[in-house]
Amino acid sequence: MKNNFIQRAVTGLLFVTVLVGCILYSPLSFGILFTIVSALSIHEFARLINKNGEISLNKTITSLGGAYLFLALMSFCTQQNAGARVFLPYLALLLYLMITELYLKRKNPVGNWAYSMLSQLYIALPFALLNVLAFQNSPETGSVSYNPILPLSIFVFIWLSDTGAYCVGSLIGKHRLFERISPKKSWEGSIGGGAFSIASSFAFSHFFPFMSGWQWAGLATVVVIFGTWGDLSESLMKRQLGIKDSGNILPGHGGMLDRFDSALMAIPASVVYLYALTL
Repeated sequence: MKNNFIQRAVTGLLFVTVLVGCILYSPLSFGILFTIVSALSIHEFARLINKNGEISLNKTITSLGGAYLFLALMSFCTQQNAGARVFLPYLALLLYLMITELYLKRKNPVGNWAYSMLSQLYIALPFALLNVLAFQNSPETGSVSYNPILPLSIFVFIWLSDTGAYCVGSLIGKHRLFERISPKKSWEGSIGGGAFSIASSFAFSHFFPFMSGWQWAGLATVVVIFGTWGDLSESLMKRQLGIKDSGNILPGHGGMLDRFDSALMAIPASVVYLYALTL
């Protein structure tokens, strides 16, 4: 038990250090990190889906698709002359995944199509949308600036929500939030975790006043709500597949999907929220 706690603590510390360090250090380290994370997460997803023998996903091609989509959107956001043509190879890859099923004679081609597209929609697209948060166009100068605080804030809000939910839920959690899918989660814990995140948003508004206090608080609220749904969605998937962890790449913490499940819904929701503020 003690060894497991130490293992979890060391892995968690390294995970947070690498993530925060790569986001803050430079656009290059940010891009390299999440290109790798996208590919590993999709590869893990494909491996899990392939386990039951009914579905057969091409792990390599779907993983490369996720990595390319991240880089393509990064290029689109940072290079004025990139244009939409940067997405053409990605569209060709999606067509490849569809057309090859006509010739491979697998037993469930429709399932293969569905899960291949799901891997891109559920995993690749959210990670790629981090670029929309990280890079901002300046209409006055026409230049692009890198702002690591917005993508970093998403993960900070998620971590504080998870930590707060665990602490509060352990102390006073009595009413189950979604017992059918995740028996341990409670309403008290979720509300407590949300309070932790929203409280931290005022620190963000103080040190990074490019958004007002209520806008930061709104972002934290969106991240908490959609992050919870993201966590529950992955729990539902694991329950259906009959597994406890999505993988073992992070000792004591499971797989990539276990660590980023909340972000997969929180990131797209945050992009929608921030664009809604500009309307």
